[in-house]
Amino acid sequence: MTTILVADDNAALADQYAYDLRRLAGHEVLIAHSGDEALASLASEPVDCLILDLEMPGTDGMAVLRALRERASDVPVIVYTGTGDFDRCAQAIRWGAHAFVDKADPMERIVREIELAIERRRILDEVARLRRYADDESALVGDSPAMRALKDAIARVAPIPSPVLIVGESGSGKELVARDLHRLGGHAREPFVAVNSGALPEHLVESELFGHERGAFTGAATTRKGAFESAGRGTLFLDEIGELPAPAQATLLRVLEERQVVRVGSSRPVPAPARVVAATHRALAEDVQAGRFRRDLFYRLNVHLVHVPPLRDRLSDLPALVDRMLAALSERWGTKPKRIAAGVLPILMAYDWRQNNVRELRNVIERMAIAADGDVIGPEHIPAEIREAAATGDAASPGGRSRDGATGDDASLVGAPAPRTFLERKAEAERAIIVAALDRNDWAITRTAHDLGLADHASLLKIMRRHRISRD
Repeated sequence: MTTILVADDNAALADQYAYDLRRLAGHEVLIAHSGDEALASLASEPVDCLILDLEMPGTDGMAVLRALRERASDVPVIVYTGTGDFDRCAQAIRWGAHAFVDKADPMERIVREIELAIERRRILDEVARLRRYADDESALVGDSPAMRALKDAIARVAPIPSPVLIVGESGSGKELVARDLHRLGGHAREPFVAVNSGALPEHLVESELFGHERGAFTGAATTRKGAFESAGRGTLFLDEIGELPAPAQATLLRVLEERQVVRVGSSRPVPAPARVVAATHRALAEDVQAGRFRRDLFYRLNVHLVHVPPLRDRLSDLPALVDRMLAALSERWGTKPKRIAAGVLPILMAYDWRQNNVRELRNVIERMAIAADGDVIGPEHIPAEIREAAATGDAASPGGRSRDGATGDDASLVGAPAPRTFLERKAEAERAIIVAALDRNDWAITRTAHDLGLADHASLLKIMRRHRISRD
C-alpha cells in the first residue's frame, strides 16, 4: 500500500486531503501539522510521497525541502500553496520538488500528480538498476552450449511468477541470472531488491527482510520497510539462502505461503506479492538431511531450479568475456582499450577458474591490464600462478583442488547439475579448440583451417556457423 504524508498547518484542510486520498486512491495517509513534524515523520515512517504546504509558520515548506536535500532524501515531493505565489512554487521545483498544485485544484488532479511523482521515482530507480547491470562486464556473456542452455532456461522460467532456486559455484553469475529472470518477467518495471542472507547479522535478519516498527527493539529509532515491502510486485533476490538462520527460515516459509509480512513489533499484516528468487552454492539437499535447512522451505523455494554452469564448462566463452572486461576497464579508467596478444587466450583457457569462476577471471584481467605498460597484454603479463597451473595441467592448484576432484564449495554444490553428456562435452571442447586456434592465427580463416588440418576455409566457416563463433 502506498503511504502519503500530508504536511499542512491547516488541520481541517489536511484532514480533508487525507479523507479524499483514501477514498479516491486507497492510499494510506499520514498527517503532519508543521514542517518539523513532517521531517520527524519522514525520519520515522516509510513514506512514498509528500504533499507539502509551502506556507507554514516556523519551519515552512522551503525549509523542509532544504532539509530533505541535505539528507539526500529521494521521497518525491508535491508542493501546494493557497496564496497564488507561483514564483515561490517554481523556486520549490528548483529545490527538488516534483510538481506544484494549487489548494483549489480538484482532488483528481492531486491524485494524478501523486501517481506521476511515484512513477518518476520508480523510473529513476529502474534506470540506476539497469546502469548497474550494464556496467557488469560479466553479464551473461557467451554463446557456448552451456550458456545457450542457461539462457533458454531463463527465458522459459522468467514469465512464471513461482519461486526460483538458482544453484552455482561462487562467482559464476547467480545474481546476473536473477536479474535476467526479473528483466524478462511480468513485472520488470517493478523493483529488484537483492539481499545477501549470509551477510546479515543474525539479530537483524527478520528486520531486514520483513521490516520493523519504531521502538520494536533497541536501536529501532524509525519505522522501516523490509526487503519484501521494498520489492513490491517485483523480485526479491535472496542470495546465499543456505546461510539463513532457522527462525528466519520459519518466518520466510510463512510469508511465501501467506503472501504477506508482519513487521517486527507489529501485528498488522502487509501484502508481500514479490516473486522470490533464491540462490546458493551450498548443498541444500544435504543441509536438509542434516537438519540445517527446513525441508518444507527447501521444497517451497525449489519450484523451478536453474543451474549456472561454472566457467570451466564454458571455456569457449572466455574470449568474449575478456573482451567485455577489457572494454569495461577502459571505460572505467578513461584509457585507451588494451588488446590481448596471440597466445594469451590458450593459456587462460587451459586454467579452469575453479576458485571463483568469472569473478576470478575479472580480477586476473584487471591485474594483467595494470601490469601491461603498453597497449598489448602478452603472455608475460599473466599472473605466474595461472601460467604455472595451466602449464602443468593442475589448473586449480592455487585453490588446492585438482581438475578431476573438486572439494570444498564445489563438492557441496547442489542440487549440482547432472554430469554433462558426452555430446555436450564434445561440443564445448570442439568450440574451445576452434576459438583457441582462431586466436592463435589472428582470426585468419584460411590459415586457421590449415593449422587445424581442415580441407579448406569453407569447412572451418561451416563449423564456426554451427557453434555460433564470430569475432564480434
